[in-house]
Amino acid sequence: MVKRRKRKLPQPPAGCAIGDCMRLIAGAWTAHVLWYLRAGESCFTELHHDIPGISAKMLTSRLRKLERAGAVERSTRATSPPTVWYALTPTGVELAGAVAQVIEVAQKLKSNQQGR
Repeated sequence: MVKRRKRKLPQPPAGCAIGDCMRLIAGAWTAHVLWYLRAGESCFTELHHDIPGISAKMLTSRLRKLERAGAVERSTRATSPPTVWYALTPTGVELAGAVAQVIEVAQKLKSNQQGR
């Protein structure tokens, strides 16, 4: 029988929210929304046009979820008709940066697989 090695790694901090964060990012279209909001504030219609294939209902759902998580802030402007604008919060900027880094690594992995 092979003796099992015991890892010397510390446990994650108590109440670590990595699972919650990964579930947030893993949601359909969430990474796309974060990607396009990195460029700055956008109104709903701009986001809807920027992300091909997303329905208005799904975009609304993703934006509300990101807003509840504290990654996106929503503001309205008194135009006719009223316009709703979305922007990343400071936490959302960090999250979007992490998504951008994941995309960079994914591109490297993809090019490595194509080179085989």
